[in-house]
Amino acid sequence: MNTAASTPDATPDELRAAMVDRLAISGAVLTGAVEDAMRAVPRHLFAPDAAPGEAYAEQAVITKRAPDGTSLSCASGPGIVAMMLEALIVLPGQRVLEIGAGTGYSAALLAHLTGPGGHVTTIDIDPDVTSGASAALAATGVEAVTVLTGDGVFGDPDGHVHDRLIATVGVWDISSAWWDQLTPGGRLVLPLRWRGQTRAVAFRREGDRMISESVELCGFVPMIGQEGERTAPIHHGDLVALHWDQDQAIDPDALTGVLARKRTIALSGVEVGPYDPFDGIWLRLTAAEPGCCRIAATPEAVKSALCAPAIPQRSPALIEGDSLAYLSLARNHAAPGRHMLGVIGHGPNRHDLTDRLIEGIHTWNSDRAAIPTVTAYRGLAGLAHQASGLIRKPDSPLTITF
Repeated sequence: MNTAASTPDATPDELRAAMVDRLAISGAVLTGAVEDAMRAVPRHLFAPDAAPGEAYAEQAVITKRAPDGTSLSCASGPGIVAMMLEALIVLPGQRVLEIGAGTGYSAALLAHLTGPGGHVTTIDIDPDVTSGASAALAATGVEAVTVLTGDGVFGDPDGHVHDRLIATVGVWDISSAWWDQLTPGGRLVLPLRWRGQTRAVAFRREGDRMISESVELCGFVPMIGQEGERTAPIHHGDLVALHWDQDQAIDPDALTGVLARKRTIALSGVEVGPYDPFDGIWLRLTAAEPGCCRIAATPEAVKSALCAPAIPQRSPALIEGDSLAYLSLARNHAAPGRHMLGVIGHGPNRHDLTDRLIEGIHTWNSDRAAIPTVTAYRGLAGLAHQASGLIRKPDSPLTITF
């Protein structure tokens, strides 16, 4: 096994080799084409302000922050990059459109995959980002990439049709322009946001539908300009907030102070270990519950026992009128590291919401590995009826089916 990653004086080339070896062992890299690209492109040169050890570690490298510290641009962790490239299935000679230029690293990898007969266009709304990406691409000798400054919602300003389209920013709605610029049978890979969570979805286009072939949990900087997500506090001091979509009938004013009201605590009987993912509960709830959203609690709210979500900053909740229920954890003192999944409910309808969330836990537990089919439609005209698991969005509504 390559031990360069743990050697203080390892060279960037050794660190890069160790990174790819690690990705291959984890299963993130599956094909020779993606492996070759990641071995060839010097990631550290696309993150010049980070030490090489940081650039090749399994972590995102933030390259620009807002005044409040919020990340505005970054190089995603190598595992996420590899996963999305594998899902995109880029072939030599193809045209690729990338939404979100980032550091230019992904564009360089895409250019390696398309080869001398292909071309990559990457676009970003931030001129600082595109300037940095252009400089890094030039410094590393990557020529078959066009870097554009503009609003990625409109895609390629020249309207070229592409074989592949990838977004490296969190997308709330698949833009109508992207349908026009993706060839029939083409592939779209993007971090898609709905009901407060983000999933990397690989779509295959079939006419006026896009059908998912993979769905993976991820996290990305949100795309600027898509305003379909809502957020509001439900307790004074902004200690606890909800995040939901514009198509949901959620009124935060009706929930203000609900956490101070009588509560119900229920245990599901389903346990998870320290390394067991349980985000699939949230994914299943998005298909079955129109009031599914995200609840976020500050450390102060958790410490004071005001609110105790399973993961404080991002856990699923069910909302109905002036009532809510959210996922929680109860420590199993007899088995260190293990927790029982539970639900905490508040408001007059808390018992029903709690029961429904408990049912969602049991449904997930019956097949923890189940992955839904996410279908995107080119407008509501593609839906002849009120589809099950419908997520309404202006350009591209979704259905989530298990």
